[in-house]
Amino acid sequence: MNEIIIYQTNDNQTHIEVNFDGDTVWLNRQQLAQLFDRDIKTIGKHINNVFTDNELDKHSTVAKFATVQKEGLRLIERSIDFYNLDVIISVGYRVKSQRGVQFRQWATSRLKDYLIKGFTINKSSIQQNKALFLKTIEDLKILTENTSLIEAGDLLSLIEGFSNTWFSLDKYDKSIFPTIGTKQELLVNASDLLHDIQLLKQDLIQKNEATELFAQEKQNGSVQGILGTIYQTIFGQDAYETIEDKAAHLLYFIVKNHPFNDGNKRSGAFAFIWYLRKAGISFESKINPAALTALTLLIAESNPSEKDKMVGIVLLLLGDKE
Repeated sequence: MNEIIIYQTNDNQTHIEVNFDGDTVWLNRQQLAQLFDRDIKTIGKHINNVFTDNELDKHSTVAKFATVQKEGLRLIERSIDFYNLDVIISVGYRVKSQRGVQFRQWATSRLKDYLIKGFTINKSSIQQNKALFLKTIEDLKILTENTSLIEAGDLLSLIEGFSNTWFSLDKYDKSIFPTIGTKQELLVNASDLLHDIQLLKQDLIQKNEATELFAQEKQNGSVQGILGTIYQTIFGQDAYETIEDKAAHLLYFIVKNHPFNDGNKRSGAFAFIWYLRKAGISFESKINPAALTALTLLIAESNPSEKDKMVGIVLLLLGDKE
């Protein structure tokens, strides 16, 4: 086993050593019982049903690992059955417990770490094991349900988007972001953007997904100021030279500057799409709605010192044209 990560329950009462080995994890029956807050007999019953129902192949999902156990005054080494991620997920389908929910939330956090820091395998392995990586993501979906922060599907969609350009994560780590994009004259004004956001607002109100506070400017001219920022010049040159760069900054500034009393994240995401469509830029195959949701939330949670990286991650997904 290559890596052991300690999982701790929210009440700090239980610690589980989660063994990461290649593209999967391993837990024994006792650990599964701790994880799902059930007795070992119940866990054993669920495991047996998984194999009896031919849901999984036992030979490929169970492995024996030597463990040292204290029996009386002696330390005895025994071979114990460990179950991989496929079995953990299958048992998770059958067991409903608060600790199971907590573990899924923890798994979501781990996935976010992989997104920010890069998938923890080297470049050659990434190229050789793309299918295995995507399989791992699919396997982890059950573990990331019910998170209150970023929906599992949204986060996974964002990670899968990166999987299509493997060296994007390497560039992210090194802060190497696209500098070549679509250069064209596109003048927009705040009144047009605000008008279209109001149309969005009315649609959301009809669906009971917004109130009158949605997209109300805190101060008149706030959105105009943001547009002025993305069109600013330095020594006669645009500070943000490409359409993609301007769109990414428009998203960032609306989400982080909070120009509205409510709905800044949704308004920022809308403005991002609105601007790209005004420019005739096709983005749907690169950033789908789920990925945009995750991007917007990552920006909202980010430290202001990470601005360049947050904008950079948007540019990487829009497509490096270098």
